[in-house]
Amino acid sequence: MARRYDPERRQRIIDAALRVAGEKGIAGLSHRSVAAEADVPLGSTTYHFKTLDDLLVAALRQANEGFAQLVRERGVLDDPDADLAAELAALLGEWAARGREGVELEYELYLAALRRPALRPVAAEWCEGVGAVLRERTDPATARGLVALMDGICLQALLTGGEYDEAYTREMLGRVLGAGSGAGSGSGSGSGSGGR
Repeated sequence: MARRYDPERRQRIIDAALRVAGEKGIAGLSHRSVAAEADVPLGSTTYHFKTLDDLLVAALRQANEGFAQLVRERGVLDDPDADLAAELAALLGEWAARGREGVELEYELYLAALRRPALRPVAAEWCEGVGAVLRERTDPATARGLVALMDGICLQALLTGGEYDEAYTREMLGRVLGAGSGAGSGSGSGSGSGGR
């Protein structure tokens, strides 16, 4: 029997892995569950992804791309005079508004790197990618602090079941920017008063 050419199969498998992980968590992810969800033979999943970690790496990389795409679409850094704290806070709000389930899945994949060393380089890629974008407007140490703060605020909202608070996020980002070099922050004195 001739082998059917299916150039989209690999992508369908990654998409199916994200759906399975979204419904059942990473613990429910297996080559078999993904094959069933993608409606492909089990051998296809193991052909494209030898190990479950290989599949998780591809899924995390795709999940990371969603936030990077939002950063590019929004043009956070296009206006050097814009209030960076306000822009970033609005960006996180827009990302959170895409749906809690999607954000939870992205963080579950991201945090899986704690127990799965194969995922650590991909998790680091996200931090580095966002940091690189922010370094266009501020110094490297402040950019790293902004990434950590944004991560922490989002994770805290997810873990507590709270809502994303854009005003609070803007104020805290403004404080980090005010304490840093202030290069292009547009965030005032960093006093936390929110007066920008």
